[in-house]
Amino acid sequence: MATIDITEQNFAETLENNEIVFVDFWAAWCGPCRMFAPTYGAAAERHADITFAKVDTEAEQALAAAASITSIPTLMAFKDKTLVFSQPGALNATGLEEVILGVKNLDMDKLRADSAQHHP
Repeated sequence: MATIDITEQNFAETLENNEIVFVDFWAAWCGPCRMFAPTYGAAAERHADITFAKVDTEAEQALAAAASITSIPTLMAFKDKTLVFSQPGALNATGLEEVILGVKNLDMDKLRADSAQHHP
């Protein structure tokens, strides 16, 4: 599946309706963002079971602010509506693949149990 553009209006709905959502925060003037785009697009083609979204930080300044984006590109990953990964900087194909597999293999029940133990 190709990447989708998300906005402040459909961000919550996208997280609600998909188990795993990757979000690439980018801007047209950002060189590293433009270099990362084909890598991100190729990953979207390989992993049809994951939603790959893009947020144009210029067009969606409120959404970028709400996500506390301070540098771009920033890649975020959500699983079961929970933020499980957030990192600024363009990843290479291998690095992106490692993150994708890590998120896919993440045991959310265990994560929630561990979180509950630390925050009674």
